[in-house]
Amino acid sequence: MRFGKKSLFALGLALSLGLGAFSGAIAGDNGGHGKSGHGSHWTYEGEGESGPAHWGELSADYAVCSKGQSQSPIDISGAQDQDVADVEFSYEASAINILNNGHTVQVNYDAGSSITVDGADYQLLQFHFHTPSEHTVGGRSFDTELHLVHKNDAGELAVVGVLMARGAQNEAFADIFENLPEHAGAVEKLDADVNADGLLPTDRSSFRYTGSLTTPPCSENVKWIVLKTPIELSDEQVDGLHEILDDNNRPVQPVHTRKVISDTAR
Repeated sequence: MRFGKKSLFALGLALSLGLGAFSGAIAGDNGGHGKSGHGSHWTYEGEGESGPAHWGELSADYAVCSKGQSQSPIDISGAQDQDVADVEFSYEASAINILNNGHTVQVNYDAGSSITVDGADYQLLQFHFHTPSEHTVGGRSFDTELHLVHKNDAGELAVVGVLMARGAQNEAFADIFENLPEHAGAVEKLDADVNADGLLPTDRSSFRYTGSLTTPPCSENVKWIVLKTPIELSDEQVDGLHEILDDNNRPVQPVHTRKVISDTAR
């Protein structure tokens, strides 16, 4: 069943920071990151009154969507090479609990997995998908983008973005893509585990910048780690996801004065 661009309310819980949390944690990014506790609903309809160009007008809580100077996603170009400390990934296997919240397909993750960024630990809460990608690289868009959403003890967020292009069948995603919930509010709980580490490319070099959630309320001061190396999904996997989500990507936002780092470490 295809949702297309219908106006659907996000379901689920919001994080204590009032960040864009979709069901189970945070969502879109957003998409897996947007706050669901408000009456104002939003969509991805490009020309619609509730679409991305008007998110900042829907609620006072969403004002930063239009007024913020550090919004995400962005087109990644002109990044400055810098040898920074590698992101440390410490992921454990988790039960598969897949939610269709009306804006994205989200997998809520068991406690106990984390990343370490700049000396701080961030716990993995959930991951979700955007079709096509939200970030672009040198103007190039990708077929899909995976967002892994993390939060530290201070309530700050770090999101790992994985760009995904059409290619070979990706068996690491098989259990997820074979059980995508088609209807908003539907949940699939499977007797299987997934380890998020297997969803990432082997090369973990990245682009890094400070941005925002990519869905309302578009809260800023989010650490973004966009991995440079895309992974592949088959046509069937990409098309199956897009059949459910349609286009659920926020357009790229101005970089303004922000610095984008190209991590030269491995």
